[in-house]
Amino acid sequence: MVELGDDSVIYAFGPEMPPVLTVPSGATVRIRTKDCFGNQVQTPEDELDEIDWDRINPATGPIFVEGAVPGGALKVAINSIELDGQTASCTGEGEGVCGDRFSAWSTKLCKIEDDHLIWNDKLSIPLKPMIGVIGVAPAGQPVNCGTPGSHGGNMDNTAIGAGATLYFPVAAEGALFGLGDMHAVMGDGEVSVSGAEVAGWATVTLTALPELSVPDPLIQTATHFGVIASAESLDAAADRAVHEMVDLLCDRTDIGADEAVMLLSLVADVQVCQMVDPEKTVRFMVPNYVLDALGFEL
Repeated sequence: MVELGDDSVIYAFGPEMPPVLTVPSGATVRIRTKDCFGNQVQTPEDELDEIDWDRINPATGPIFVEGAVPGGALKVAINSIELDGQTASCTGEGEGVCGDRFSAWSTKLCKIEDDHLIWNDKLSIPLKPMIGVIGVAPAGQPVNCGTPGSHGGNMDNTAIGAGATLYFPVAAEGALFGLGDMHAVMGDGEVSVSGAEVAGWATVTLTALPELSVPDPLIQTATHFGVIASAESLDAAADRAVHEMVDLLCDRTDIGADEAVMLLSLVADVQVCQMVDPEKTVRFMVPNYVLDALGFEL
């Protein structure tokens, strides 16, 4: 297994960025990440007004995956997530859903103990580690790591944890994969503009699928399969994700569009990933048992 340290970071996903690591298709890589603040918030005295905002949302990478070609897909299996022992959360003026309530930044540091985040002496929260920024290079101009899109990026999807498998559309030779912005725990929506931000390690297996064409990231978990879509509003993102799932069902099973839509209305869920980034992100999730019954395969 190859390891990649967090001294190799990017602040945007772009097709012209030189890779810091090249691996064969099917390789497993253990990747060290900084937190979303670039590890600049470590003590209560570290004020957000004083950090270098050009170092926000770093992703470790990019990794060139041999055999990944434009028009194909990159399969990313998340094998494990290992977290450091302290998290940082924040909110502030103009940030998140409630930014109208504040006139300054607030931060809170928490310790991780026994698979829980210690909020205070009365409340501890079970960990649910996930990866906020994960993706590949888009076509055209670079996209900063704080913005999600069809390439992935800052999707802040709580389903992107250990055991999940993602499929990204490849737009650049080698895919140019990167990840960062881990959270120890986060609620759907990320309403404050942060989760429990934390540094750590992610171990992933990267497989080139040159024959698979997908318009947006797909996700497979132990119980569900879904489309992840980002757009200017939650409504637009949900509309896009639902339409793409209908297309997938019609293309890969013998079900018609009318029956597919009626079925999805019964069994599938539109779930908010985040509602605080420049583009908003949702996932449309279908239970595996339904897809198995339909004979669905990618």
